[in-house]
Amino acid sequence: MSLPTTFNGQVQIGVLGGSGFYKLEGLETVAEVNPETPWGFPSSPITIAKTPAGTHVAFLARHGLAHTILPTEVPARANIAALKHLGVKAILAFSAVGSLQEEIAPEDFVLPTQIIDRTRLGRPNTFFGEGMVAHAMFADPFSANLASILEKCSNVLEESGKKLHTTKTQKGDLTLICMEGPQFSTRAESHMYRSWGAHVINMSVLPEAKLAREAEIAYQMICMATDYDCWRVDEEGVTVEAVMAHVRNNTANAGRLLKAALEEFEKDAFVVEKLGKELEGSMKFACITPQHARPAATVEKLDYILPGYY
Repeated sequence: MSLPTTFNGQVQIGVLGGSGFYKLEGLETVAEVNPETPWGFPSSPITIAKTPAGTHVAFLARHGLAHTILPTEVPARANIAALKHLGVKAILAFSAVGSLQEEIAPEDFVLPTQIIDRTRLGRPNTFFGEGMVAHAMFADPFSANLASILEKCSNVLEESGKKLHTTKTQKGDLTLICMEGPQFSTRAESHMYRSWGAHVINMSVLPEAKLAREAEIAYQMICMATDYDCWRVDEEGVTVEAVMAHVRNNTANAGRLLKAALEEFEKDAFVVEKLGKELEGSMKFACITPQHARPAATVEKLDYILPGYY
C-alpha cells in the first residue's frame, strides 16, 4: 500500500538520523513527503510517523537512505528548510562521533553544549546572502530545554550498560569538534583537540545547527560514540570497520532513547506547545540590509522558512 505524498497535519518534532539510523522503528508511518525547497531537495524523503498517543514526528536520513551522501555534500539548507516548512519547531539530531576523553566510552551517548568549527568553506552555512545580510545569535548552539528532556531518559541507556554524558554528569560544558572529513583525524589533530578540552568529534553538526538557528528551530544533537578517534597512541587509528562494529548497537539505543523522549514530551502538552518558543521571532530583526535594498527573489526564498519577516 503506497503512502500519501502530502501531509497537512501538525508536525512539531523533527528527527535527523545519522550513520546507521535510516528509519524510525515502532511508529506508525502515515506519509512520505519529498518537498522541493528553494535550496533543493532534502537528503531523503521525509517520513511522517505517529506515536501511539498521536504525536506526529518527521524523520529525515542525513546521509540518504543508503548512506550515499558525504558529510560535505549533505544538503543541509534543504534539510532544515523542508523540516521548518512542515512546521517542525524542535530537532533531535543523532550522529556518530569519536570520543576525545577516556570517560566517554564507545556506545556511550553525549549531549554536547558547545561546538568548535573545523569545517571548510565548501558547506553553505546560511540561508542569507544573495543581497541580504543577517547575523544570528549562536553563543549557545544547542537547546537546553531539549537536553533537559533527554536527560530524564538516561535510564534507557543505563539498562544496557551505557552512559548519557550531560552537563550534570560532566559538571561543565561538553564540546563537540566538527571537522570536514571524510578522512578521520591525524593523531596530532586528535591530541590538539584534547588540549582544547573538547570531548567528542564528528563531521555533521555544522552547518546543520547554524541553519536550524536561522530557521528558529530548537536543536539538540545526540552524539553516539563509536571509537576513541586516534589519540590513544597504543591503539590502531580509527577505521570504518571499528566504527561500524558499534553503530548497530548505537542505533538500537538511539531508537530506545527517542521513544522515551517522545513519551516524555507527551506527558505534558504544554512542553510540546512551547517547543522552540525561545527562538521565535529571533531572526525578524537580524537582517541588516535595509528593506528597500533587499532583492525580491531572496526575500521570496526566505519566506519559505520565515514567512512575512522580510
